[in-house]
Amino acid sequence: MSYDPRFDRYRSPNFKRPKASRDGTWWGQPTKPRVSATASRQPRPPLERLKRSKFRLWAVWAVLMLGGLGLAVNLFYLQVTRAPALRKQAEQQQTLKSKPFVPRRPIVDGAGNVLAIDRQVYTLYAHPKLFNHTKAEVAATLAPMLPIERNPGNTPETELLRRFNLGETGITIADSLAQEVADRVGRMQIKHTPVDGLELVRQQQRFYPQQELAADVLGYVDGERKGQAGVEYSQQNLLERSMPSIQFSKSIDGRWVPDRLTAGFVQLDDLKLQLTIDSRLQRAARIALKDKMKEYGAKRGAVIVMDARNGELLSMVAEPTYDPNQYFNFDLSRYKNWAVTDVYEPGSTFKAINVAIALEAGTVKPNTVFNDEGRIFIDGWTIQNSDYQQAGARGRSTVTDILKHSSNVGMVHVMRSMKPSLYYQALEKLGLGQTAGSDLPFEVTSQLKNREQFINSPVEVATTAFGQGFSITPIQLVQLNGALANGGKLVTPHVVRGLFNREGQAFWKLPRAVPKQVFSPETTKQVLEMMETVVDGGTGKAAQIPGYRIAGKTGTAQKASAGGGYSKKAIITSFVGIMPVEAPKYVVLAVIDEPKGGSGGVVAAPIVESVMEALINIEKIAPSK
Repeated sequence: MSYDPRFDRYRSPNFKRPKASRDGTWWGQPTKPRVSATASRQPRPPLERLKRSKFRLWAVWAVLMLGGLGLAVNLFYLQVTRAPALRKQAEQQQTLKSKPFVPRRPIVDGAGNVLAIDRQVYTLYAHPKLFNHTKAEVAATLAPMLPIERNPGNTPETELLRRFNLGETGITIADSLAQEVADRVGRMQIKHTPVDGLELVRQQQRFYPQQELAADVLGYVDGERKGQAGVEYSQQNLLERSMPSIQFSKSIDGRWVPDRLTAGFVQLDDLKLQLTIDSRLQRAARIALKDKMKEYGAKRGAVIVMDARNGELLSMVAEPTYDPNQYFNFDLSRYKNWAVTDVYEPGSTFKAINVAIALEAGTVKPNTVFNDEGRIFIDGWTIQNSDYQQAGARGRSTVTDILKHSSNVGMVHVMRSMKPSLYYQALEKLGLGQTAGSDLPFEVTSQLKNREQFINSPVEVATTAFGQGFSITPIQLVQLNGALANGGKLVTPHVVRGLFNREGQAFWKLPRAVPKQVFSPETTKQVLEMMETVVDGGTGKAAQIPGYRIAGKTGTAQKASAGGGYSKKAIITSFVGIMPVEAPKYVVLAVIDEPKGGSGGVVAAPIVESVMEALINIEKIAPSK
């Protein structure tokens, strides 16, 4: 490179490097004018720029003010308008109210024997994925401890293996396990090692130690702890103990802590709901009823025993029944007690009531004579005695003979001695068209034709005379016969005696209606003596008990068919007995629906006789003098 003297000046120690100009040239160098791409635009006037800047400031200010106003409105809405709702929601999230589990009160019979009680049971779950032994080992050890329902042909061990293979976890093995069974499962070991994968979940269950014995009276409690039949339903308020709720608050660590738990909070009373039922008599009545139903292939049956003095029901049995411990395994029709929920035409068992009506009205006396033709015709309808084909016309018969031989024609003459309007008035006075007023649930009203139809139709009076053309419940028939036994008072049938403590002292008793006088004592005494002839030498001979005076009345009635009229085959038989005649106290009724053959004296009377024998032994009733 050649030497250029122009660069000598840069080597001078006092030299300062020139600065570049804005257009990129060095000062001192010649420059060319540069033309900008926007050179053709005119510069914006200063006033316009100022207005635009102010507009932007106002816009920003407006946005900020609107935003602040929106926040203020929302804050007011949350803090004032919605404050109560939000406060309540916060309390709900941070507090919990729960009622502690409180067992239902026990139910006991008249002697204090337990009929229903709450107990602690367990459900066993299996989690096979957590087993620390083989499934076969667990099944072999567990099977002997459990009451397992199994498929036909399976042993308990194979059934357990089958269930273990249904899934990896949460398999239900058994439920309603008693405490002692749960304890054995909890201690179960295989090769001296506790078994993993088995879970016992505790729960409370209503337990009926007598099983089906008193199911028709007790009813049952469902999975929601609510009574669904019997006194479990009708006396729910007495059986449930009242207990205030406990309030829990959530602590900082997320746990629920109870608030204001007072001393003695969980103390329970020792009250029991006592019934009037006698378990020994109940058992005897059910056995007698089932035996006769089986013998005659009957559809259903009922037995009721009542203390006529106060209306206490000592026994109430209906078949077929169910086990309230396993109510879910039975048809819904089993849950109702048809002795209070269904009506039927009582037939000849109502004749004694009709005789009492006529005696009370003064139109007849026990020795009043009527002509029993055996068969008569009223308004084109044929009415005849059940034994007309064999006995024919009986001719002159007293009222006592008519009742003794259960004459339909004779009863028509007896009741036609009254004015139809007075007869209808007497039926209403006895409570027909109403319920018996018992404390059992779902009781239905009896059915009686309307007044105009009854009075203006001679055949209505005639059929009612021998117990057809109207319907009542078995419990109401017992109530009416109770009036014959106690001197003419209509008492209220009931099964609840009250709440009693451990010492047997009454804490509360169910109030009862004042008995209504419907017959005079003289009338009832005459009717009982007439009914005694039915058992001594009439249609109720099968109810005789040597040494005891028993009054009774048989009934064999055709069942009304759905299409109108009466069935030629379907009958309902019954017998009502009162004992002892010299000091009447007990009324026993047996009703058998659709037996295959027989009559009230053949099918129902022997049941009453068996029940009365049991009653004599239980109550130590002395023979009649």
